[in-house]
Amino acid sequence: MPEEPCQCPDCQRFYREHDRLIREHPTLRQQQELNWAALQSFRTLAGRVLEELQKQHGDGEQPAAGQVPEPTAAPVVSAPGAAASASGEGDAIQQAMLDLENINAHLFSIEVLMERIFDVRVPDEVEKTFRELAGELAPDPLNADRLRLNRLLHQTPDLPDRS
Repeated sequence: MPEEPCQCPDCQRFYREHDRLIREHPTLRQQQELNWAALQSFRTLAGRVLEELQKQHGDGEQPAAGQVPEPTAAPVVSAPGAAASASGEGDAIQQAMLDLENINAHLFSIEVLMERIFDVRVPDEVEKTFRELAGELAPDPLNADRLRLNRLLHQTPDLPDRS
């Protein structure tokens, strides 16, 4: 017996996004471009955040000869536990920077692998099959039949109303 899909809000949001991406990009070429753009945007944003954190918090390297280190404000200690808290936040920032460096390295590896995906070209007949199956995998939620079915399901007394 097949397991029911998870109904938590995060999974529901994922299912909606998954179906939307299939509906809006139903060919191999469109999926290739979409995934490349998503990968590049992820790398760009993660790289820029890492650069900004390194500017603000340092990257553990000493300034180069002739370079003047940027002045930093002295921490204000207002309570006995504040220094420990600031140290904990600093450790968290340093860990986040390490994690972002790892993410960027993994994204670079994925980019190299994805370049191979762009070598694949398929005939128009295969792209047509992509489009047909996309319609089956992710039907239009505003399709008249789908809307009618949803109305019927919501009128059925033995089914809980999912508002």
